[in-house]
Amino acid sequence: MPELFDAVDALVASRSALPPPAERKRLRAAHGLTLDEVAEALQVRRATVSGWEAGKTEPRPPERDAYARLLAKLAELYPADSNSAAAAEDTAVPKTFAHVPAPVPEARLVSTAPASEAADMTAEHNTQTRFTTNAAAPEGASRPVAMPRPSSTSRRPAGRKAAPANTPAGSADPRFVNGPLAVVDVDDDGQVLAHCVGGLVLDVPAKSLPSLVDWTLKEARLGQPKLSGPGKDADPLLVLTQAAVERYGLPVALTEEERLAGRIPEGHKAVKQLARAEWKLTKRGFGPWARIYRPAKGSERACVQLCIPSWHALDSRHWGGAGQLAPAELARILGVFASRVMTPRGSTAVTGLELMTALHPPTHAVRDEATGGFRKSETKTPGSLGEDPVDCAPCEAPDGHPLLKDLPRFHVRGPGEKLFEEAFDWARPLTDAECMRRNLVGLDVNMAFAAGANGLVVGLGEPTRVKAPVFDAKLPGSWLVDLSHVDLSRVKVAKDKWAELDASLLPSPFTPKGERPEGSAWYATPTVAYAVELGYEVRPMEAWVRYENGRYLDGWYNRLRDAFLATMADLGVHADMAPADFLAAMDGWRGRDPQLAIVVDAVKATVKGGLGKLRERPRGEGWKPGEPWRALSRPTWRPDIRAAVISRTRTNLHRKIVKHAAFTGQYPVAILSDCVVYAADGESPLDFLPYRDGKPLPGGFKLGINPGLVKHEGTQTVLWGEEVRERFNAPELNLARYIKDGTVTDQDTGE
Repeated sequence: MPELFDAVDALVASRSALPPPAERKRLRAAHGLTLDEVAEALQVRRATVSGWEAGKTEPRPPERDAYARLLAKLAELYPADSNSAAAAEDTAVPKTFAHVPAPVPEARLVSTAPASEAADMTAEHNTQTRFTTNAAAPEGASRPVAMPRPSSTSRRPAGRKAAPANTPAGSADPRFVNGPLAVVDVDDDGQVLAHCVGGLVLDVPAKSLPSLVDWTLKEARLGQPKLSGPGKDADPLLVLTQAAVERYGLPVALTEEERLAGRIPEGHKAVKQLARAEWKLTKRGFGPWARIYRPAKGSERACVQLCIPSWHALDSRHWGGAGQLAPAELARILGVFASRVMTPRGSTAVTGLELMTALHPPTHAVRDEATGGFRKSETKTPGSLGEDPVDCAPCEAPDGHPLLKDLPRFHVRGPGEKLFEEAFDWARPLTDAECMRRNLVGLDVNMAFAAGANGLVVGLGEPTRVKAPVFDAKLPGSWLVDLSHVDLSRVKVAKDKWAELDASLLPSPFTPKGERPEGSAWYATPTVAYAVELGYEVRPMEAWVRYENGRYLDGWYNRLRDAFLATMADLGVHADMAPADFLAAMDGWRGRDPQLAIVVDAVKATVKGGLGKLRERPRGEGWKPGEPWRALSRPTWRPDIRAAVISRTRTNLHRKIVKHAAFTGQYPVAILSDCVVYAADGESPLDFLPYRDGKPLPGGFKLGINPGLVKHEGTQTVLWGEEVRERFNAPELNLARYIKDGTVTDQDTGE
């Protein structure tokens, strides 16, 4: 008889209701368990457990019984209060949306986002564009099942109109109703699934790589509308998980030879498959970010981009652990980035450069009066860089450029021949008074290089050489001028107001190492303009200026600024917070939502990487100095624009340092790029920043999240700093490099 009772108990347990998906995740997190730990205990894949917690799938025996037992024991340890229970109920997936085997592929809307995340879509649009009927789909296609209007327990909560944290799968453009991208995976049953942003999951019928491309273009309705009137719509992006890579006949990882080449061989069977189906690859071949296309016919584009994380497409330096996330989580991260910045086009650096072009397309269509249609304009779009590359000035050319091929082989160009605008890397020994203070406090400028681009006038066309010019701060270019006479011991800090400073404690604003220049050197316009601002006369001997100019980077800055601020707001850090509230909000911001923290890092990497691409150097074997390299063929290869942004960023920081020194008598002890370190008695920036009634020093450092404002980078003791410098016998070791966590290695110091 006991055996019968056990059998009955097992039967009841196998059909009893499990907690809703959100509650499952809460219970696991409450006990500190990771997805990997649960998956290992239940002998299933990590993605399977993630699917259970997302509500995408439901566990089946025998794993279901063990999973139910685990959840029951955790529920005893961590009972839900009424508020959390209600929240879990709100995020539960109705049976209407559950994963049920069907004779045809189906689309499933699964709410995987926290209840605090917003959806920028009306209920009317949801029912009109997202939930189309089977009858409307072509035979054998991936057909969304007809669904009722989502109930209050399944719809995504409404929020700000600007870039919601959980980007909805739908789009105002019916062509892209399922969003800009999808993460393609294979579930435990062997079904290929496309995880779109906003929780939508599409069944993928494609059996081969060419058919996957066809399905994406004809049925998936993925993509993103253009960012500018004359621009182009973003091509759909497919991110292939390791399981999907295997399914479609691609190697899970690249060999060392393939990694160095950046592609798989042209003879690979997958490449041959695409060629037989008349699909083409770009010159970069089939690499981590592959573009598969057919030549455009008129305005019709046929192009799909692939991203393969297992081939290191998502660089961990910029995307953290995104490549190891579950498909739905990865779709969320990339979806937020796409909605706020743009659909990724490659590395963050490539995307940063592509964003410039997307906002300022080189050409535009004009009406053909003869035919009534539109044709491509032969002139460039106003405010853009155009389609054709322009040569830089000789002083702006990096070593090895074709303009310098006639120089002697081992000739080293000095400041009088080469424009050298770089970020600060400066430090000095502490004074006796500073050694008596307790701490070293680091300040970091938010989005410093983005702020340097804001409102900056840059050249749009070719440079013009001018002899003995009169300096014009409104004219972008490079100027050969002697600034060695600028004396930082007496500088103008406001109109008709001069300040006496200790120049020995300040870096020169004219060189990255902070050394006072000797003789004539080439400088970008913002650097020379700052010398004039400090109250000194300048007399350039020569210049390369650009009379065609404009604020090319304004839209780029605005887009990235808004993306940064919106994502930080989702993490609880808002603009215009009081200083103390801001510092408190910044404490532990990454832990509030590690996925959105990855988006923040990617946005910042897009800024720096995009600017770096403006002067991309040759890569790969075979290049020789004096020969052109691939990047030179781009209109966006513009070292002068990069130099101007860096020049303005460096002088912006120096201006704040001078204002602070003039008002407080405090001087920096180290500067590295956008981080500056001061000696102070307290541990907080508020212990030495001159706030009065909550207002900062005009023109000085201000705490806040906006680009150009500062945050607390880190605090270490003065004793730590002195010990580090003594250990490495380096009295001017740049402590700004280590102020964040105090970790110093031999590799950092070159020992």
